[in-house]
Amino acid sequence: MIKRWWVSAFQLAELFVSLMVHLLYGLYVYSTAVAVDLPQALSDRIFKANAISEVKKQDPSTTNVDDLPPIVLIHGIFGFGEGKLGGFSYFGGAEKKDERVLVPDLGSLTSIYDRARELFYYLKGGSVDYGEEHSKACGHSQFGRFYEQGHYPEWDEDHPIHIVGHSAGAQVARVLQQMLADKAFKDHENTSENWVLSITALSGAFNGTTRTYLDGMLPEDGRNLRRICVMQFCRIGVVIYDWLDIPLLKTYYNFGFDHFNLSWRKVGLWGLVDCLLGNAGPWATGDWILPDLTIQGSMKLNRDLQTFPNTFYFSYATKRTRKFLGFTVPSGVLGIHPILFMRVLQMSLYHHPLDVPPPYKGYRDEYWLENDGALNTISMTHPRLPVEHPSCPVTNDSECQTLQPGIWYYKIVEGDHLLFILSRERGGVQFDVVYDGIFKRCRKHVFKKTTQTIPNQVTMN
Repeated sequence: MIKRWWVSAFQLAELFVSLMVHLLYGLYVYSTAVAVDLPQALSDRIFKANAISEVKKQDPSTTNVDDLPPIVLIHGIFGFGEGKLGGFSYFGGAEKKDERVLVPDLGSLTSIYDRARELFYYLKGGSVDYGEEHSKACGHSQFGRFYEQGHYPEWDEDHPIHIVGHSAGAQVARVLQQMLADKAFKDHENTSENWVLSITALSGAFNGTTRTYLDGMLPEDGRNLRRICVMQFCRIGVVIYDWLDIPLLKTYYNFGFDHFNLSWRKVGLWGLVDCLLGNAGPWATGDWILPDLTIQGSMKLNRDLQTFPNTFYFSYATKRTRKFLGFTVPSGVLGIHPILFMRVLQMSLYHHPLDVPPPYKGYRDEYWLENDGALNTISMTHPRLPVEHPSCPVTNDSECQTLQPGIWYYKIVEGDHLLFILSRERGGVQFDVVYDGIFKRCRKHVFKKTTQTIPNQVTMN
């Protein structure tokens, strides 16, 4: 009895700490955005002419087909794109390092599938079509946001793109490329995997993360939430936020569930009760981000995803742990963001429940202990589960001079999950070195079907 009380007390303490961590993270991002946005808003009022001029420069309708292929930056969970949170940059201003960079705002908590569909129409234009079968199965509208003008309407095999994805954004890139190969977009039957020149992952969530189980996903199925957990509190907050449907707030930040029609204008009071009880909305059907980030959910996605022979693949895996007396522990205090330190420690101590079948044959806890506070390092190098894709470890960037398509080149970097985002100053020299290297490679590997061929081309069997 006393032991059970101690376990319960420890679990409640852990829940409280996790809640505080998430709350502090949200306040950190929001307050930083406001701090950036207020001076920008004041500046725009004073120098309105300059602001209008700047908007015109970024107008996608002025895109020249002879320009370099755009580099598309895709944010991760709880992320945001250009135009959200005022002038704050999810990628820490990295988009300013190149003249052709697009930063779409996709659903911050929507599923990988839904985000991939949104990205396609963001680039090509038109109404986001989530697909009739998928929409019926998941209980949301088939059509979403309408883009009168696509941000890269000429996008095709002769005018391809580079994609850089952070965290869950890496899986969005892979799912989108597979959809292009499968010609999965109605009225766009000529798509192919060659519409994508390269995919670069920054702390990419390829194989899931044990963090999801610590935050509340049931390790038994990787789909449902425990009744009391940090993500249940998060879910309740999101439901209320979307139900209130305050235009000013949703213009500033949107979780991306508009196609579920959760607004009080459409579902009324009883609709709110249904969503809070988990009987309606994305949590009832599993069509949201966290199930996709469990090990089981990632394996389900990966079964249908290929690594294509004509595309270049790169991955930067992060870790903030080290070995000490045979144990995996956080690698110092100062190098880890205060918000992530407790998360790094929790993940380095995680053990899969003994009374629950492992997520895959051959699973061992020790393989999954190295982490960056959000993802396990083993998950970030390249797609491994359920089938391992071709890969090649890289120690120095100089080794990337001669590359072959169809292979995941990966480098393990000392850093936490926020290394590549939010603050360039915090990332320091490493931030600039990584992004400069990425953009340089993207500009080096520009191949048009009618004028050039890919060197060192290999074909995967």
